[in-house]
Amino acid sequence: MFLIEAKRILIVIIGSLLNALSLNLFLESANVYASGFTGTAQLISSVFNDFIGVNVSTGILLFLLNIPVFILGWFKVGKGFTIYSIVSVIFSSIFLQFLPIVQLSSDIILNAVFGGLVAGIGVGITLKIGASTGGMDIVAMVLSRMNDKPIGVYFISLNAVIIALAGFLYEPENALYTMVALYVTTRVIDTIHTRYNKLTAMIVTKKAKELQKAIHDTMVRGITILPAVGAYTNQDKHMLYLVITRYELYDLEKIIKEVDPEAFTNIVQTAGIYGFFRKE
Repeated sequence: MFLIEAKRILIVIIGSLLNALSLNLFLESANVYASGFTGTAQLISSVFNDFIGVNVSTGILLFLLNIPVFILGWFKVGKGFTIYSIVSVIFSSIFLQFLPIVQLSSDIILNAVFGGLVAGIGVGITLKIGASTGGMDIVAMVLSRMNDKPIGVYFISLNAVIIALAGFLYEPENALYTMVALYVTTRVIDTIHTRYNKLTAMIVTKKAKELQKAIHDTMVRGITILPAVGAYTNQDKHMLYLVITRYELYDLEKIIKEVDPEAFTNIVQTAGIYGFFRKE
């Protein structure tokens, strides 16, 4: 259990590092804005510096912007998820504060593409383990759960304001290059993170009751239990059949490993469902 959580925290920290590297190595020097609250903090920092003459750290602004979102995530997404998000934001703020801003290339399009790529990897691997990088991840996840649309759609929609402000306050080219970076980021996120909203899990196990209890202790999901027989061993087993959201996949995998490591699990993409499906 300790090793699993330690691995999860390590991936969250790596994701935070990638987000900070995306900003400080590619986007910042090219005046291209990142996605989500990182881009919002970056834009606010630029406005303070260029129009007011006050130098405000992007890392500090990022942390402050996330405080109300943490409250939303605590009640709407989950306490564990939000705690990992807090860890992610804290490390992102630290990395942004202390990593130097370096211009690796003077080509804006290269900076936009590679900045978006690195940021997408950071967010994608973090979401894949059931955590987030905070900020717009949580907002987009809440909206995605409510409307059953890919999380990347909400990244594009919510980031439209960053694109508009970048074009209005600075050169229109800034908005266009920011759009390129955001598009790359969302495509990478949806590639790394499971692209389908609903997944069907079929679990063949000898410990059906134990698994049922463990799953219901963690998530509110209906489970159909069917009798099954192993064709090779001729042993009596059961198959647990349930539909989950992609955000619950990490927790389900962890439960199966803890309760019955010998269980056989098949996860398939679910194009659609009919009838009652709990969204909260």
